[in-house]
Amino acid sequence: MARTTPHDHPPAEEEPLYRRIATQLLGELRDGRIPPGERLPGERRLAEHFGVSRETVRQALELLRRDGLVATDRRGSHATLPGLPVETPASLAFPVGAAAATPGTVARATVTWETPPPGHAEALGLAPGRPTLVHNYRYATADGRGLRSAVTSFSAVALAEVEELARYRDRADGTATAHLRRAYDWMRRAGLTLHHRDAITRLASTPSVRVTRQVHDQYARPLEITDLVVDAQQGALVYEFTLPGRAD
Repeated sequence: MARTTPHDHPPAEEEPLYRRIATQLLGELRDGRIPPGERLPGERRLAEHFGVSRETVRQALELLRRDGLVATDRRGSHATLPGLPVETPASLAFPVGAAAATPGTVARATVTWETPPPGHAEALGLAPGRPTLVHNYRYATADGRGLRSAVTSFSAVALAEVEELARYRDRADGTATAHLRRAYDWMRRAGLTLHHRDAITRLASTPSVRVTRQVHDQYARPLEITDLVVDAQQGALVYEFTLPGRAD
C-alpha cells in the first residue's frame, strides 16, 4: 500500500489543527522556500509564523518526521524530501530587474492582498476595486544609490493556476518576506507558456527609467504586470534574460 503524507489529503474542517499545520509547512518545503538539508526555523518562530501554539508545531513536526519528510539531529530539524533545483542563470528572475543582494545593499520583498495600482487592474482584466496579490520589491545600496523598486500585480488566472502563488493570499499582510524568485518557474511548471512584453521608457526630468512587463499565457490570458523603476544615473541599464526550455 502506498504511503500517504499530510499533503495527500486536502485540509478539512474536522481535520486536527496540527495536521493542517503539517500540510502548510510541507507546502513551504516543497516550493523551495526551505531547501533540503537547511534547518527549519525553531518551534517558537514556526508557532508565530502559523499563529498556533508550540505544542501544535511539535505535533506537526512529529507527523512529518514519521513520514520521513523532516529529520532532527544535533543541528535541529531539517527537510529531507527532494527539493526543487537551486535557481540558476537559466531561470528568469522575478521580478524583472531584481538585483542580487550583495554586501552593503538592502533588498526587501513583501506581498499584500489589496487593490492593485492604477492601470494594473485593467491590464489584468480585474474589476475596479477588486483586490489581488500585489508584490512589492525594493533594492538599494546602503547610501541610497542604485535604487530599484518594483510593483507586481497578479491576475485571477495566475492565482487559480499556480498553487505556489495562491498560498500567499492568507499571509499577504505586507510584513513577511516574500520569496517569489521562482514565480516564472512555478508558472511554467503549472503548464503555462509565458509570453513577455517589455517596454522601457525614460521618466521625464529624472535620471530614472521605467520598465513595464506584461506576461500572458498561451491562451492570451494575463498573468502579471510589473512596473519597475530604476535609478539609471550610475550607468547603463543592462537588461538580459534567458528562457529555459522547460522548468524541472
